Amino acid sequence: MAKPTATTPPPPELLSFLETLPEPHILFGTDYRILAANAAYRRQFSPRASVVGRTCHAVSHHIDVPCDQAGESCPLARARRSGQREQVLHLHHTPQGEAYVQIALTPLRDASGQPAFFIEQMQALPMATGSASGTAVQGLIGRSPAFQQMLERVARVAPSQASVLLLGESGTGKELVARAVHEGSPRASAPLVVVDCASLPETLFENELFGHERGAFTGASGPRAGLVESAHGGTLFLDEVGDIPLSIQVKLLRLLESGTFRRVGGTELKRADLRVVAATHRDLQAMVADGRFREDLYFRLSVFPIRLPALRERAGDVRLLAAALLARVAHASQRARRLVFAPAALALLEQQAFPGNVRELRNVVERAALLCDGDTITAAHVADALEAGWARPAGGARRAGPSMAEKVSVQPDDAGLARARSGAVTDDELRQHLARHAGRRADLARALGWSQRTLYRRLAALGDAPDEGRQR
Repeated sequence: MAKPTATTPPPPELLSFLETLPEPHILFGTDYRILAANAAYRRQFSPRASVVGRTCHAVSHHIDVPCDQAGESCPLARARRSGQREQVLHLHHTPQGEAYVQIALTPLRDASGQPAFFIEQMQALPMATGSASGTAVQGLIGRSPAFQQMLERVARVAPSQASVLLLGESGTGKELVARAVHEGSPRASAPLVVVDCASLPETLFENELFGHERGAFTGASGPRAGLVESAHGGTLFLDEVGDIPLSIQVKLLRLLESGTFRRVGGTELKRADLRVVAATHRDLQAMVADGRFREDLYFRLSVFPIRLPALRERAGDVRLLAAALLARVAHASQRARRLVFAPAALALLEQQAFPGNVRELRNVVERAALLCDGDTITAAHVADALEAGWARPAGGARRAGPSMAEKVSVQPDDAGLARARSGAVTDDELRQHLARHAGRRADLARALGWSQRTLYRRLAALGDAPDEGRQR
């Protein structure tokens, strides 16, 4: 096989093989130009126009240079270096908008052993998106590097049978990630059964998990299947697995290792074909060291651990999440008009640490929507929503506190500070404080001894609330 140029057509046998593949595939040469796209690709990614002759990066990313020259991980460049199949996760432009796509690229070599063509399989991940596109979005949303790194691990492990352990703070979306693992697996058509381990007392845990036979205890008038049997063929999600009692852990270990269990009061050995995804916010390794969690069960559950990043680590995702959550809130409340955030309101949300993560953000968004009578949620509405929630230091900054330069830049003189805290600051004096202030408005509010809500209301009265106009 001669090494192709940009105009060398691929062998007809290769094109025929490409068409037989049920998954979307494209074929391109060493110059990144697409030479062929199979029927599955055309249906899903290019139903209206041909992509043949265009470069892969122009089609997928709308850019003029290869991915690795635009800050992305380029599978072709990686395959050239490694000489092997490479797999990456990309955010692609599709007819339905931006979508996460898992790419598996395989180099095809010529007679001299050099890469001649590249064949690329593409699989969209419907459980995740990089934009807030209305109320239909109910899955994972984000674009930050931390989010994409987590999502890439989900895409890699989902098609396998490996047990997955989700680690992360409360409110980071562990159940959504578990659902994404399930929906990306061959078991997607079977049930995903959720076990809330934290809510089950020890006396009921075994019965809920494994079921019981007639006469197993007072009131057991007939046999009852447990959650394990309900998950047969699908996925069993053990949420807050660190709360499973030690007495149950050994029976769960038997299920994971042999696929067998017994109902309470039964002698018959039953089998369950299922995959286990577990999640916890606890430090399981410390619990193992303290004897509160079995070591063998820990290793059986953590075949493929995935850490979920906290919201404060996901730079830029707060805006996407807030917009998507607001669309859902407005849809659920059946408001006649679409609510939007003012730019200053989004900026204020981005300053918060959100120890409750996405769950806390959702509460703040819903609270701010209820406080807003118009169509635009302002920074004052957000400040009011934050104050009504979990008490936190003024500003709720992501870091421990302002830098020394910020402290100096926002400090009014002693007399002005005293007047501010007594509530006697005039409009002219407030303007002077604003003129001297070089940092964030949250820091100015703290220096004046005011809440952010009070400051934004005073600014609105002055006509100085950025990007949001006067308060109603």
